Amino acid sequence: PGRWGSSNMAAPVQARKTVEFFYDVLSPYTWLAFEVMCRYQQKWNIDLKLRPFFLAGIMKGADNRPPAMVPAKGQYMTKDVLMLTDMYKVPFNWPSNPTEVMFVKGSVNAGRFLTTVDMNCDQYLEELTRQLFLRIYYRDEDITEPASLLSAAMKAGIPEDLAKQLLSTIKDQTVKDRLRETTQTALDYGAFGSPTIVAHVDGKPKMFFGSDRFELMAHMLGEKWHGPLPELAKAKI
Repeated sequence: PGRWGSSNMAAPVQARKTVEFFYDVLSPYTWLAFEVMCRYQQKWNIDLKLRPFFLAGIMKGADNRPPAMVPAKGQYMTKDVLMLTDMYKVPFNWPSNPTEVMFVKGSVNAGRFLTTVDMNCDQYLEELTRQLFLRIYYRDEDITEPASLLSAAMKAGIPEDLAKQLLSTIKDQTVKDRLRETTQTALDYGAFGSPTIVAHVDGKPKMFFGSDRFELMAHMLGEKWHGPLPELAKAKI
């Protein structure tokens, strides 16, 4: 072949697609989707951007209501999550009082803590998110008190001095504003719950909701779905 022959041409490098993962650690289905997306960032040609938001703000902004508020849905969800966590190989136990966890204690402090970590040292964001999920949905532990957040941070590998410094900022207006802005961004995409996953394909955002749209997402991204990939699991107990 001549100078411009095909044998001398390298295969074109495909640009990585950005996938935004909007989430609140209060949602059990979100943990499933979070772990699967963290596994697939090792498989797919994507940049996964974790975007902590405030689920209560999403529900209010979208005029939605939690599935557990509908008795039949709540009963179904209790069994459904256990079957899914077994299939996805995500460690899971329902907390002893799910109603208190979801509707009384809430997640605003956890959301702000994740936000300040995202703003200041985002290399810890994935593991901190995982440790908060483990506290709620495996060990039945609190995620609202400063000591609880500090414990999760240290398990995530954040040095104690840095974790305390970050914790001291969760009531700062800049942190509150960022969490509010991220929540509004998700609403602007059309979010009505958690997780909301937005894949940017050919310059256009494609929104997916929940933990069961991975095959469709793979199709839209030009990738392949290989199942839950438990061999790439990162959640250690």
